[in-house]
Amino acid sequence: MTTITRSLKSVKALNEAGLIDAPASDRLTPVGERYAVAITPDIAALIQHENGDGPITRQFVPDLAELTITNTEREDPIGDEAHSPVPGIVHRYPDRVLLKAVHICPVYCRFCFRREMVGPDGNGTLNREELDTAIAYIRDNPTIWEVILTGGDPLVLSPRRLSEIMLALKVIDHVKIVRFHTRVPVVEPQRIDDALVDALKASGKTTYVALHANHADELTPQARAACNRLVDAGIVMISQTVLLKGINDDASILADLMRAFVETRIKPYYLHHPDLAPGTSHFRLSIEEGQKIVAQLRGNISGLCQPTYILDIPGGYGKAPVGESVIRQTGDGCYSVSDFTGKSHKYPPA
Repeated sequence: MTTITRSLKSVKALNEAGLIDAPASDRLTPVGERYAVAITPDIAALIQHENGDGPITRQFVPDLAELTITNTEREDPIGDEAHSPVPGIVHRYPDRVLLKAVHICPVYCRFCFRREMVGPDGNGTLNREELDTAIAYIRDNPTIWEVILTGGDPLVLSPRRLSEIMLALKVIDHVKIVRFHTRVPVVEPQRIDDALVDALKASGKTTYVALHANHADELTPQARAACNRLVDAGIVMISQTVLLKGINDDASILADLMRAFVETRIKPYYLHHPDLAPGTSHFRLSIEEGQKIVAQLRGNISGLCQPTYILDIPGGYGKAPVGESVIRQTGDGCYSVSDFTGKSHKYPPA
């Protein structure tokens, strides 16, 4: 097995590293020309272990199906642009904003909802003037209680750049929470060193890190050690997962992942229904299928392990919980409530 020591950033590089063969490379070249490709050494090692097919391979190795665009798919499926008052800011909810300082990632997920915006040919990194304008917007809007750094992946920034952003937020009194959305602890765990941890804490505010992982195999010993460094430093970790056909659309697989999060001191947070991003229909299942899977988790795994199943409403209208309802009115002032086995019970009881 070839040891891969640097990130692979093209279909050609995947072929040269032995992750795909030459015929596949020829077929997949158009995919790599349209959508960004990047696989870190840690993820490449997991793909090698799967021997060409498995949940990690399907997440990161390009697929010809990405060239199939359906009529419901959108370049901006959750409506970021409609709520962007200045470059780098998305202000969809009253008390929080997204700060997208960078649109580059260490890896590019094949189902990414921002795939038209990220990558070397995407929206790029905010320059000094744009970042100052974004910070000024946060400073001038006192309803903003939380700033969520996303992108791209904010943890690709150097500790120096991250510290600059955190110190700028430190002096904005109405900002109480800073949250980072990232895949770095899983895909490049060695990046979580003392300098980066110090940078994340530089604002002195309560800091959260939301880790994106979709399968328990991603939580390697190295990834768990990186998460431990964050949690031991007083940073709270939560999780984000996308429900994906052929990767984790099975209650037992999701249960393993959610337990792995909790074992690593990460609180399961959101389970996303996949967004209508271009070329991602092969990853999508119906909401009804998702509801059945999520219902199987209820009662069968600890309450600590239960994520909220949500749909980001296309067009920028925000997130909505879409888990199957377990309670309904019976018309006599009472309710029928289903337990985790599916059995119904009257409330209040007779």
